[in-house]
Amino acid sequence: MPKSKPVILLVEDDEFLSELYATKLNLEGFEVVTAADGKKGLKLAREKHPDLVLLDIILPKMDGFEVLKTLREDPAGKAIPVILLTNLSQRDEVRRGLELGAADYLIKAHFMPSEVVKKIKAVIKV
Repeated sequence: MPKSKPVILLVEDDEFLSELYATKLNLEGFEVVTAADGKKGLKLAREKHPDLVLLDIILPKMDGFEVLKTLREDPAGKAIPVILLTNLSQRDEVRRGLELGAADYLIKAHFMPSEVVKKIKAVIKV
């Protein structure tokens, strides 16, 4: 029986970017689950147990830092790798994200979708 596709939870409120990344990840052989706000993202992370969460920080209802912090406090969510993908590029925000347990912190403007896919594959070793 072939191994099922790795599941990526994409939490992004920008519809254009969400579709762009979802399309790219699908083409690369991932199954993509999307959420447009932090609360839904957290709920889906708990329900779907994705292989990785690609998480924006500036989100409606609950920001990415709060989602990450809550996931890390949850025994089931603690082990899920999270890559923050955001436009927040201040050193303090990067440090905060990594201290909260993010596997990586990517600035949207600095990374093409193909580079983000490479980072995902490196983190989940696909």
